[in-house]
Amino acid sequence: MKETGERHGVVTRIAVQLGLGSETLRHWVKQAEIDNGQRPGVTTKDQQRIAELEKEVRELRRANEILKAASAFFARELDPRLPK
Repeated sequence: MKETGERHGVVTRIAVQLGLGSETLRHWVKQAEIDNGQRPGVTTKDQQRIAELEKEVRELRRANEILKAASAFFARELDPRLPK
């Protein structure tokens, strides 16, 4: 169904019946169309995977910074020529 005045009216009417904002329902319909391959965009599954990977990247970067700091600390402890 194309985004027409008729569709806008249907979404608005159903949103009122469900007690939702019309833009909320319109967004849900759009996302369902993306998830079903009827419209281009990022699927819900892909959005979840991207969020998981972004979280993992943040955790790995933090761990990397900790490891860099620890290696610098131990390098100074083991090499008397380096400032402490």
